[in-house]
Amino acid sequence: MAAPPAYSLIATDLDGTLLRGDDTVSDRSRAALERVARAGARHLVVTGRPAPRVRPLLESLGSTGLAVCGQGAQVYDAGADRLLWSVRLDRELAETALGKIEAEVGQVYAAVDQDGVDGLTLIEPGYLMPHPTLPAVRVGRRDDLWCEPISKVLLRHHTLSDDELAAIARSAVGSLATVTMSGPGTVELQPSGVTKATGLALAAEYLGIAAGRALAFGDMPNDIPMFDWAGRGVAMANAHPELKAVADEITTSNEDDGIAVVLERLFPTD
Repeated sequence: MAAPPAYSLIATDLDGTLLRGDDTVSDRSRAALERVARAGARHLVVTGRPAPRVRPLLESLGSTGLAVCGQGAQVYDAGADRLLWSVRLDRELAETALGKIEAEVGQVYAAVDQDGVDGLTLIEPGYLMPHPTLPAVRVGRRDDLWCEPISKVLLRHHTLSDDELAAIARSAVGSLATVTMSGPGTVELQPSGVTKATGLALAAEYLGIAAGRALAFGDMPNDIPMFDWAGRGVAMANAHPELKAVADEITTSNEDDGIAVVLERLFPTD
């Protein structure tokens, strides 16, 4: 009889990790995830994207299980198309946080992800979507961003690097919100205390899987809490230096099927 797999839960980030630059999952990565399923382990997407922006990908993967979305603010049940859990970012608090950041760095450009399984991504004038393939609705002025409950705010600055903007935002915002950097051009404000780890821990508890049985893959600093929580963290070759510094292992890049390289080793064929 085959030995049980070393890990029962495979948690993968999307952008820069499972997804290639063209927003697709390679055939090799799909085959590796099928190995995981045949071995009886679970695959969970853990992403900064909100649930509505993840649904098409989950459908393409044939996934009817859980996904952690919105940087951990949402636990989404793909089979039932509903949120099992969600945390909203208070809109008045978000405006206050933006004001504090702009007092330090001048004008920033903002977008929001609305809460809910059908929430929209709204962008104010001047904001450029880091992923132009993802749908967004442009509004006329910033006040229009707050028309419905939101899960997070996305920020961009015309001259500061992502690292610089994130560092200044953390100092300016303090405990009002959690500041994360999840990809090129993607600095975000989310509810205080909410991270990928908090969402993943809730999903794992729902599935009855302990943290030590989880294997996590990522590429950006927002994946650090997930690595801290999981039994093992694997950074992509294209990962941010901060994530590489805390990773247990570094695999090849997302373009070179880094997730598959590791899963093929840990989940060999019969």
